[in-house]
Amino acid sequence: MTDRIAPAFPPYEPAIAAALDCIMPPGIEPLRLFRTMAKSPRVFARMFAGGLLDKGPLSLRQREIVIDRTTARLGCEYEWGVHIALFAQKAEFTEGEIAATVHGGNWPADEQALVAIVDDLVDRRTISETTWNAASAHFDETQLLEAIALVGYYHTISFLCRGLSLPLEAWSARFPGRG
Repeated sequence: MTDRIAPAFPPYEPAIAAALDCIMPPGIEPLRLFRTMAKSPRVFARMFAGGLLDKGPLSLRQREIVIDRTTARLGCEYEWGVHIALFAQKAEFTEGEIAATVHGGNWPADEQALVAIVDDLVDRRTISETTWNAASAHFDETQLLEAIALVGYYHTISFLCRGLSLPLEAWSARFPGRG
């Protein structure tokens, strides 16, 4: 399959090169998603401006549960696989927890509340009172806002990846049960 929009290659515009240098780990080529978005400097800049990978009110583990569950629920193996490859070990996920981001599973009550927020927003585009009350028992207002924003942001990222039919990065994880 050919790319719907071919990714950009170096040399990148200075602002794009600087952004890629900041976000990519040393030794890893910029993601195909980022290189494709670089074809539209305006969209690229807005995408990076809206990013939520910096230190926020949720822990790295909590953030990754929200991102991984969102991208899995939306069938975005590309973004899920990148996050699992880059962050699952740092988030101290077990193999079972990685699978649970895709297939569901048993989480501690606070983490289950985050999964429920994702599931409610994906399934109903709102959060039920039951889910809100459970989440509010574990998270403050800034954390709840962060969780909702993450679901929305990664909904957009999932649409971009799936709409562009991006092939997986060679090093990224695959959904459990696939090669």
